[in-house]
Amino acid sequence: MNVQSIADLGPARRRALFERDAGIEAVRTDVREIVERVHEEGDVAVREFCRKFDDVDVGNLEITDATERAYGEIDERTREAIETAAGNVREFHERQLPEDWREEFGEGRELGRRFRPLERVGVYVPGGAAAYPSSALMGVIPAKVADVETVCVATPPAEELNPVTLAAIHAAGADEVYSVGGAQAIGALAYGTESVTQVQKVVGPGNRWVTAAKAEVRGDCEIDFLAGPSEVLVLADETADPGFVASDLLAQAEHDENASVVAVATDDEVAETIAREVDERAADREREGTIRAALDGDASGVFAARSMSEAIAFAEAYAAEHLSIQADEDVSILDRIDSAGSVFLGPYTPVAAGDYASGTNHVLPTNGLARLTGGLSVEQFLRASTVQRLSPAGLDSLSDTIDTLARAEGFEAHAESVAVRLRERREDDDERLRGRE
Repeated sequence: MNVQSIADLGPARRRALFERDAGIEAVRTDVREIVERVHEEGDVAVREFCRKFDDVDVGNLEITDATERAYGEIDERTREAIETAAGNVREFHERQLPEDWREEFGEGRELGRRFRPLERVGVYVPGGAAAYPSSALMGVIPAKVADVETVCVATPPAEELNPVTLAAIHAAGADEVYSVGGAQAIGALAYGTESVTQVQKVVGPGNRWVTAAKAEVRGDCEIDFLAGPSEVLVLADETADPGFVASDLLAQAEHDENASVVAVATDDEVAETIAREVDERAADREREGTIRAALDGDASGVFAARSMSEAIAFAEAYAAEHLSIQADEDVSILDRIDSAGSVFLGPYTPVAAGDYASGTNHVLPTNGLARLTGGLSVEQFLRASTVQRLSPAGLDSLSDTIDTLARAEGFEAHAESVAVRLRERREDDDERLRGRE
């Protein structure tokens, strides 16, 4: 990789870096047809697309029992790793649970908020070229912590389903599991079929076909967000270990040839060493072809910044899915950044820790969406309602404000809905006074 100076970046290069997209437009037409057919034809269409795209004749779409068997059959070391990761993810997400509350606000105004889980959600767990047991934990566990009644998982079919993924789905606590992937899985979850339970919300990562399908069903079914290929941006100063930085870039690059991997260094020598380490270490990786394609991408690179302020401004504009800060003043740098999916502080906090086991969620916004939203969380599986109760005195104290604003908006009946109560209250009070006389 060649080091570029941030100051020398032209408009085209900046657009490539800061205006990334999930690449779904190229498949939107095909995806729309898939989703529509699943909506109309149900299991028949799902099975047809499983044969067409996965080259598998699926028998029973529901494979919930297979996940339990897989959990019992995998080796003990793998099972312990799954349970350790699951425990950490569960512990972190339990801290996110909001509490219902009601309080008095001034005279006669009781206001509050309450939270209730969705009844049915769908979690997509990718398959295909790689297995993603970690995505099962990240999608299912927050929903179960939120107390969602039925959590359905869809994962692509195969002649031999990955047993570790199936075991992780079971350990996470999924209630129903279906052997279906791609756009057809999202359509089946969103609209339901003879075999697949319709859900209220679909979450989880996937390829551009899955992402395009989530965009297609949005409106009929809630989604988390439209996520693209994996991203990492590392901020490094002169104290950073270039080998550590290079290892983080390579780790994310092996996800996908369209992954975006960036390092920004405030020290020229560190920047040059990072670039050299990346090139040298890529040759030792099993997925070297995928890694080099990602490193050559328009949204990837090693950049030299003239100051940490310039580096921070770059990171804020990039709004990375994963932001690693490997610098002496990491906390003060963090305080100056608002837009990042998940932040990793210090040299001994690799992004891989968050991918698998630290406890934070790895389902995160990409393509700059971190400017607008955060990653998957317990709150995404909850509905919030506000609650209020007014006493007669409380309503009376608001009556002039309500009357004035309602009539300013031309809603006379709104104003009258307050006035009628106050008139009745006054009449009742007058009646009680006459009774005492």
